[in-house]
Amino acid sequence: MIINMHPQERPFHFTFLLVPNYSMIAVTTAIEPLRMANQVSNKKLYEWSVVTLDGDAVTASNGLIIQPEDSLYNLPSTDALFVCSGLNVSQAFSKPLKKALCKLTKQQTILGSLCTGAYLLARCGLLENYRCTLHWENIAGMREEFPQIQITDELFEMDRDRYTCAGGSAPLDMMLWLIRKNHSIKLSTEISEQFMCDRIRDHNDRQRIPLHLQLGTNQTKLTEAVTLMEANIEEPISLEELSQYVGISRRQLERLFRKHLNCVPTRYYMNIRLKRARLLLLQTSKPIIDIALACGFVSAPHFSKCYRNFFEISPREERCKPQDIPRVFDVPVWN
Repeated sequence: MIINMHPQERPFHFTFLLVPNYSMIAVTTAIEPLRMANQVSNKKLYEWSVVTLDGDAVTASNGLIIQPEDSLYNLPSTDALFVCSGLNVSQAFSKPLKKALCKLTKQQTILGSLCTGAYLLARCGLLENYRCTLHWENIAGMREEFPQIQITDELFEMDRDRYTCAGGSAPLDMMLWLIRKNHSIKLSTEISEQFMCDRIRDHNDRQRIPLHLQLGTNQTKLTEAVTLMEANIEEPISLEELSQYVGISRRQLERLFRKHLNCVPTRYYMNIRLKRARLLLLQTSKPIIDIALACGFVSAPHFSKCYRNFFEISPREERCKPQDIPRVFDVPVWN
């Protein structure tokens, strides 16, 4: 379901529910296109409000505060509510939050999320049989926690009455896309020009920088090989198989990795698996042996040895120390 509005209708009302450590950039890039739509059109097309669960101010991940207008419990009628989160999102889950969000679904309110907010919707049981997305760094942990939910790596997902969006600047693209669908391409383009945004990305765009740009080379065979590595984490494929899939010899493949990445293919593949393992360590409560197996290691001791060699810390120590990267999916506190 896509919002269907016309200029002569009443303003469409968005509500943004802030939880502690929410992403400030995600919230502001969602609200600013609405403000600019009203300004450019010289009409009140949109209204918006900011709330928290109890009405008290919460701090964003950058340390700043947006003063909420009210609590979620006193929320007046709204057309769509977006759960806005960021770091340590699991700590924002509670039974009162679940009850309030479930109540909104009975009122046929569109529910959405920004950044890691899809996790809270999933914990509330509100994403079953829906496609959803969230920040790319949290996708692996989310898929491990909720294997029954279809989680994509797109910028945003509009599946019936669930609108989920990755963090960063992706909410800008989502709102521009909605404005284009509900009003006109001309209006969304004028808003984009005001923000010096040279291209409105579509919902089918991926979140991450294209692989060939990450690698710093246009070598298609090298890009194909790395893509295959990233797609085969749990059951790693051999270098011989990789060479066959790419269509070059093993020696040629090794030469490409040494020349452009200054690394042999096996080491590069190992690094990809270890980085995935670190995300799972920090974002889930899964046992270390399960994480080891999920990342293609045959045993916990072998995994620990490789992990320490790469990160200079053991997996167990990694989990115990304070982290800059949030442990997004901790052991649930509530049933």
